[in-house]
Amino acid sequence: MNPKLISVRLPSLLKLLCAFVFITSCATKKEILYFQDSGNIPEEVVRQMTQIQVNDILNITVKTIDPEAAAPYNRTDAASGGNSNNTTMLKLQGYLVRPDGTITFPILGDFSVLNMTTKEAQEYIIKLLVDGGHLKKPTVIVRIVNAKFTVLGEVKKPGTYEYDEETLTLPQALGLAGDLSINGVREDIRIIREVDGVRTVAQVDMTKTDWFTSPYYNIKQNDVIVVNQNGPAVKRAGYIPSIGGLMGAVSFIITLILLIQS
Repeated sequence: MNPKLISVRLPSLLKLLCAFVFITSCATKKEILYFQDSGNIPEEVVRQMTQIQVNDILNITVKTIDPEAAAPYNRTDAASGGNSNNTTMLKLQGYLVRPDGTITFPILGDFSVLNMTTKEAQEYIIKLLVDGGHLKKPTVIVRIVNAKFTVLGEVKKPGTYEYDEETLTLPQALGLAGDLSINGVREDIRIIREVDGVRTVAQVDMTKTDWFTSPYYNIKQNDVIVVNQNGPAVKRAGYIPSIGGLMGAVSFIITLILLIQS
């Protein structure tokens, strides 16, 4: 055995192994920071109002100066005890948007609200009430009470989340899921969206701001947001599952060298 040869090769090997581990387990600053071109954020504010979709549940309230006149146009349930703020009760009393986009409304019958914003639906129902001679100067409030989105992958709290806001941004949605973990790919956030039976998949780079004016700045109900693992995380999962595994590999290589040189 040649001790000198081992003393030269072994440290070199260890250096290479350390370098390999460092390179495959580290993420650069450029891969982690959000909105790195923040000086280029567009000044205009993009507000894309949520449109009503199939399977949405709508809470619709009709009011007039005379409450008794408006009563037939509102759904009530004695079991609710008048608690109109109970989300479960609002869903049970709500109007389900059928596959053809229609709802069945008291006295007015069936009509379509598909792809309307809640404001447009309010104005449309007011028109039906006034033009049909049902009520004078009615006020109509329309809300979607089962709006939800799903976040999968490298976030702290993946799952399905409901929201009450009229609009919700992608950063807010990711915030509700606890933000991306350090292993999440910020340059390639996938958003799966279905509109009128057509499914699309969009890619958003969270390290930039050029998507702030895109249709994906605001999420829509039923969106699925997917955050994939970055390269180092995939490598750790597939090649070096643990520190114990790494040490075992190093020990095996050192033993093999000693056997070869003996």
